[in-house]
Formats: sequence, C-alpha cells, structure tokens
Amino acid sequence: MLPMRIRLDPWPVDMEDGQLGFKAFQGQLIDIETPRWAALPARPLPERLRTVFVVDGKRRMDSRIFVEDDHGESGVGAFGAYVVGAVNLCPHGSRQAELMDVRAQRLLAHAPGLRLDPHMLSPRNPHTGRLEYTPVAAESDDPLAPLHKLQSVMLHEEQELSHGLASRVPFDEMDDREALHALTLQDGTLRRATNFGGAVVGYVKTMQTQYLGADRVGLLSDLKPGERTPIMHLKSETGKTTRFTWYVRLCDATFYQHPMSGVMRLEMYAPEEPDFLPPIVREVANLSGTLLCRLGSKAHKDPRAPQNLIPTAALEQAMGRAMGSPELVTRRIRAHIASQLSQQGLGQQVLGREVRA
Repeated sequence: MLPMRIRLDPWPVDMEDGQLGFKAFQGQLIDIETPRWAALPARPLPERLRTVFVVDGKRRMDSRIFVEDDHGESGVGAFGAYVVGAVNLCPHGSRQAELMDVRAQRLLAHAPGLRLDPHMLSPRNPHTGRLEYTPVAAESDDPLAPLHKLQSVMLHEEQELSHGLASRVPFDEMDDREALHALTLQDGTLRRATNFGGAVVGYVKTMQTQYLGADRVGLLSDLKPGERTPIMHLKSETGKTTRFTWYVRLCDATFYQHPMSGVMRLEMYAPEEPDFLPPIVREVANLSGTLLCRLGSKAHKDPRAPQNLIPTAALEQAMGRAMGSPELVTRRIRAHIASQLSQQGLGQQVLGREVRA
C-alpha cells in the first residue's frame, strides 16, 4: 500500500480554480512530431527573433444596474471596463521593454431589447478623465449576461491585437523558418476557430483539463526546466477546434507542491487534419523552453509564479491603472445617477445625457 501524500497547489486560494484540475479531455490527441514520448531539450533563441509581444486583457465590473428605457422596457445591466495591451520586448535583452496600446474601454452592457443612448460621466476631478460608457446589448436577460458580454468583447479585442502584431508566417510552406522575426505570446488559449497564418502562441497558465492519459501524464512531472514534451495535434470534443500543443517546464516544483507545478501548456493554430508539422511550429516549440524560463516570474514576487510571466504582471499593473480607481469610478457613477434622479424624478429614465457630477 502506498503512503498517503498531500501536496499544495501553488496558486493563491482566492483564485477561483487554482492551478491544477482533473477535468478529463474528451477530444482527440494525436502524435504529430514523434511517436516517442520523451522529454525534448531546450534550444537557444535564434538571433533573427528580435521581437516578442506579450498580450493580455483585463476586465472589471464597476457597478450592476437596473435599467428602464424611455419606451417602458426594463432589464439588468452593468457598467464595466476592459483593457487589452501588449509588452514589446527583445528576447535577447538588448533593449528595454515597452508597453503598447494600454487603453481602457468602457461598456454599459444591458439586457437585449432596451434602447439606450450613449451614457457619459464627466468626473469633477479633471485628472481622472472622462468616463464614457458605450451601450451594448448582452445575449440574454440573465443576471450574469452583462459580465459575460464584457468578457466576450475583451477577448475579441485581445485576439485582434495578438494577430495584428504577429509575424505573418504561411503554414502551408514547408521551408518558412526564416520568417520568424517576431513572436506573439497571448495569455490564455487561442479562441479563434479558424486557422491563422501567424506566429501566435497561446500560453495556458492553469491545468484544469487533463489532456494526457495516465500512461503519459507522468512525463510532465519528470521534465527539467526548459524541457518540453513532443508536439501533439489536438482536436476538441466538437471537432470544431484544432491546435498544435505541447507542455514546457519553467522551473522545478518545490517539494511540498504538486509535481506538475511549474509546467505550462502552449498551443498554436493547426489545420483540421494532421498531415504534417509546419517548420514554424517546431521552431517555436524548440525555443519556447528557453524563452519562457527567461520570462517566468519568481515566487517571492508573484504568487502565480512562474506561469504569470514578468511582462504579464507588468502589463496587468498598467491595465489596472488605465481603468482607474474602482472606488473613485463607483463614486462618479453614484453621483451621476443621483444628479439625474434629482433633476428628473425617481420614476424617469436616468440614462442618456451627459451630466457634470
């Protein structure tokens, strides 16, 4: 009988799901690089790779609301904000990293069927800027629908930014390695369903879904920092999504943490059928261990280390600043609504006009 052992999930307990989960994958996973299931060593970064973009998005609910339009229709909604941005860095460390496109966008997500005008808030303090919320209809009148709409819009903008920055690398050309001069790392899974000819890598920090079977998952615990698994071709349960995917270890697991701590899953776009492995995918996989070990955060600085990359953490801070103080924003919203009610009466529509709070 084996002794009972308890290991810790390294992520903070206020994270909703933690870093590790055991949801079984119901799709299809096929060997595409090699049938030999063994660790592959890290390779050096090519000199021609001069730029790496790290892209992320952040959203925030400012206030939930109840809306009545001027046609007598009513429903739930929410004031919310989101930011997408990127860090432009040199993987060789030859220049200082630069923040890009970190701008807050604000939405008033509301139940479908409501007719609203653009809603504007002008804070009393000129240093806080103007808070302008664009009305957008959610998919349903469910209380969580406004939050889901905010998340959906943010993810769409994040994808647009990622793909706009990526090197255009045609996957149908066999000898395309010289084209890799810029690489985009996107925080989270790639969400477009269609194939895209670009060097975009989704890095998934959590391991909520177990894609590997019991006969293979042990390799993740045995990987050394910088090493990776072979590349596989992944097809989702529905068959609508296909990806090339592999795992990389960024650092050794501390003895009291679960043995897959420090491991990250990466993915790139793939055709529906695994006919061949494009050279660009193999090259990105080969350099991924070296690159991510350089960018991985440290536990004494980031509770989500090493998966929350150093550029991502810096980007998260910048995005939080771009959305402004949540307490101040909430006060401006309350002051605006109070001003509307005092002018129009409690039973009238409170949206649609700019008021100086």
